[in-house]
Amino acid sequence: MPDGAPDWPVLDADGPVLVFGGCASNLQATGALFAEARRLGVPPARMVCTGDIVAYGADPEPTFDLVARSGIAVVMGNCEEQLAAGAQDCGCGFTPGSLCDHLSAAWFAHADARLGPAARAWMAALPRRIDLVLGGRRLAAVHGAPGRINRYRFASDGAAALADEVARAGTDGVIGGHCGLPFTRGGAGWLWHNAGAIGLPANDGTPRGWFSLLIPERGGIRIRHLPLAYDHAGAARAMRRAGLPEPYADALECGLWPSVDILPPAEMAQTAVPLAPGEILWAGAAAPSWPEPLPATVEPPAEVALAGLRTLWCNTGTLCNIACAGCYIESGPRNDRLAYLSFAEFARFLAEARQNHPELAEIGFTGGEPFLNHDLPAMLAAALDAGLRVLVLTNAMRPMQRHTRLLGALRAAHGDRLGLRVSLDHFTRAGHEAIRGPGSWAPALTGLRWLAAEGFALRVAARLPDPAEEAAVRAGFAGLFAELGLALDAMDPDALVLFPEINGAGAVPPVGARLMAALAPRRPAPMCASSRMVLRRRGAAAAEVIACTLLPYAEGFALGATLAEAARPVALAHETCARFCVLGGASCAGRAV
Repeated sequence: MPDGAPDWPVLDADGPVLVFGGCASNLQATGALFAEARRLGVPPARMVCTGDIVAYGADPEPTFDLVARSGIAVVMGNCEEQLAAGAQDCGCGFTPGSLCDHLSAAWFAHADARLGPAARAWMAALPRRIDLVLGGRRLAAVHGAPGRINRYRFASDGAAALADEVARAGTDGVIGGHCGLPFTRGGAGWLWHNAGAIGLPANDGTPRGWFSLLIPERGGIRIRHLPLAYDHAGAARAMRRAGLPEPYADALECGLWPSVDILPPAEMAQTAVPLAPGEILWAGAAAPSWPEPLPATVEPPAEVALAGLRTLWCNTGTLCNIACAGCYIESGPRNDRLAYLSFAEFARFLAEARQNHPELAEIGFTGGEPFLNHDLPAMLAAALDAGLRVLVLTNAMRPMQRHTRLLGALRAAHGDRLGLRVSLDHFTRAGHEAIRGPGSWAPALTGLRWLAAEGFALRVAARLPDPAEEAAVRAGFAGLFAELGLALDAMDPDALVLFPEINGAGAVPPVGARLMAALAPRRPAPMCASSRMVLRRRGAAAAEVIACTLLPYAEGFALGATLAEAARPVALAHETCARFCVLGGASCAGRAV
């Protein structure tokens, strides 16, 4: 162990160890787990719980009593930490305002009202880590990660990130919990193991929970991932009798989470894919993974029909006053691959949209930097005069600031129907300029302050490289908005839009019909269900329509010369369809559209 490390409790095991977590106030699952341990011949002295005994389910008090009286080793979870401290929420790290955040308020209040002082004192005394010595290896059992009790760690985080966490612990491996999904990853000199949760399904379309057996063998540890069958229907009935949120009761029966917001794309892509029991042997070197990632091609890509043209996007051209690292469509001062859209071309498509799509609500202008296009003022005026909402995506720098008189006049005439969304990629100068270049911070803030002072319908857009950090990013922007005196709520996902990265690590399978059906109640419809984009390519004789604002260069997404031709279904055949829209849950349009 590292010098100066706390004196953690140590469990020195001479036989198989049963690991589980996430009882989640599910008495039926917890009882079944202890019955399974007896069947497997594993005594309480060789059982480790990774925390969150009390959470979503109906029976916090009897579930707690069953675990507390069992004599097993228990690590403090964030739910135990919060309940012991008399906190106001579960501390799970859910994004403020998300479905999980909303649902957790109900079950946390239910648990909080049913636990007495003795239970809270027991929880407060739990260790944050227990070291397990097994098969000549030392493993640190924690709830989330060694450095943070509520940190989500997933298999797709990658070997380097997981190995760094193990190094932080100063052990041979880490046994984690919190994320709710079972997995094992191992490399040379490190192991990360998550047994999963017993009180909630693994989002795999089956109602089973998951636990594991760690079996010492000569030179290593054999890890068996095992499902737990239990009376899930009884547990769901108990939740309904207790008046708890229906989505979690339904999840116990259907095996799918009510929200998948915490999941990275790779894990989200496995929604409704049943897990099969498996095992690996880790002997200190690189080891097979469990579960195996989905193959690159699982089924043909799903198709999305145009349900209605709610937003018509216009790409004003790819020229921009700055060149950003990782720009979605490679805009910059030298990229004119998409030429300036003319007012005459815009007017033609606007007329067609108004004639054939009475549902049209919004015109969006994107680029490049839209204010570099000299025809933009006329296009803005025409769209607003047609009674439509207008959304302009801008960096708020000098090109926009040259049009303050025009914008002021449009604001006076049309009010909040004219909205501007300013790209501010981080809440610090260093973070923003790492993406947008030196000297880009101050001009952007100047434009942002002017828009706010003039009372524009204003939003901010930023990048979110790590979905697990959304709460921290929103808190950072809340501080910046307060410092700037902006009346923007950073916790409102429409006021501060956080976009996922579309060039993330690891392959993401195409979105097939199975995944679309499973995610339909849990994610918004992709943009191509309600929008199309007009653009003109350099050297082309006329403007055309494509399916997506993010894929102007991709084959298969050019749909025709008219909106009528472009009304056909779109195949979600590109990785961006998965990362950004279906799995990322993002949309370039305004939330109200």
